[in-house]
Amino acid sequence: MDFAISEKMQTILELINEFVDKELIPLEQQFLSRPWAELVPVLEEKREMVKQMELWAPLHPKEWGGMGLDLVEYGLVCEALARTFTGVYVFGCQAPDAGNIEILMKYGTPEQQERFLEPLVAGEIRSCFSMTEVDQPGSNPVMLDTTAVLEGDEYVINGHKWYTSSADGAEFAIVMAVTDPEAPTYLQASMIIVPTNTPGFNLVRNIPVMGHAGDGWHSHAEILYQNCRVPKEYLLGPQGQGFVIAQERLGPGRIHHCMRWVGICNRCMELICERALTRPISPNKKLADKQIIQTWVAECAAEIRAARLMILNCAWTIENFGAKEARQDISLIKFYAAGVMQRVVDKALQVHGGLGMTDDTPIAAFYRGERAARIYDGVDEVHKISVAKRILKEAGAAKGLL
Repeated sequence: MDFAISEKMQTILELINEFVDKELIPLEQQFLSRPWAELVPVLEEKREMVKQMELWAPLHPKEWGGMGLDLVEYGLVCEALARTFTGVYVFGCQAPDAGNIEILMKYGTPEQQERFLEPLVAGEIRSCFSMTEVDQPGSNPVMLDTTAVLEGDEYVINGHKWYTSSADGAEFAIVMAVTDPEAPTYLQASMIIVPTNTPGFNLVRNIPVMGHAGDGWHSHAEILYQNCRVPKEYLLGPQGQGFVIAQERLGPGRIHHCMRWVGICNRCMELICERALTRPISPNKKLADKQIIQTWVAECAAEIRAARLMILNCAWTIENFGAKEARQDISLIKFYAAGVMQRVVDKALQVHGGLGMTDDTPIAAFYRGERAARIYDGVDEVHKISVAKRILKEAGAAKGLL
């Protein structure tokens, strides 16, 4: 892998970092203390600035109004934007919209793309992805209770979902539901587009996460689908291909998440160093003079560097050889990067003492918002078991032990 960054990409990253520092980090206290609706007008102004700078939608193809960056380049952008809460949103590459855009580009019909994709890429509407269920294990995604029964020209959807991120204010959901319970396990489910104003789409609540429910884009909803009827033309991709499409969505998506976690680590390292260098602990001594602090700084720096290189190598493998060849790397980076982020955020909080527990810095919000990184997109333990089985199988085959 060539780790060199092109001159053009270096310029892009410099522009993004400068924008984050000057325009977005100063908004953090508003983000942490005000309702989402009050912040939206300010964020829309920032979005217009980004569009004028031709930095909008870095992940998406130019023909759709994006920058057309490849996966490695976009990973570097994620790292830069994640240093603050609203970075990905202001630049038009926020989850879950980014993943929904990718599958709508590949599987959407021309009519679906006109109605849902075009305004989504332009940032005129938001969407959500409705897969996780209350009563079924997220670690086994083929276990779904939500059904979509074809009655005439309509699918009738019934089910109970939660952690449908950003449903509050979304224009539509992409729902995973069982369409053929008699089919082979991995061909039972399909993805269906459901406008959120459809009768039977019921947003029950925004789920409190460690006491913070959030609202708007920054929220996770519980949803009841009760005899929710949509036209059969809203089927996304072929019937029964829901799990195939989900895997295509989740592979590159894990690069986005992992590099975002590295960006959070970078911000926390900035805060650790600033606090250590300025916090007095006795006359003529600062926190940075303590060897335990120096040890933490070194350990965090090493782990961040290791995670970053692993993720970029995985992105390069996906870009050049496809997600199938990168399966092992995708599992490795998911649990490793999530663990690194949790340790770095925790060290940042510890260095800040009581201040770290408050929302006077972004650390507490990183802590409560990102602990879920070890759960969503496959819990760490499942990824570890999966990758270990593949490693042992390969080793056994090479030694003739299987």
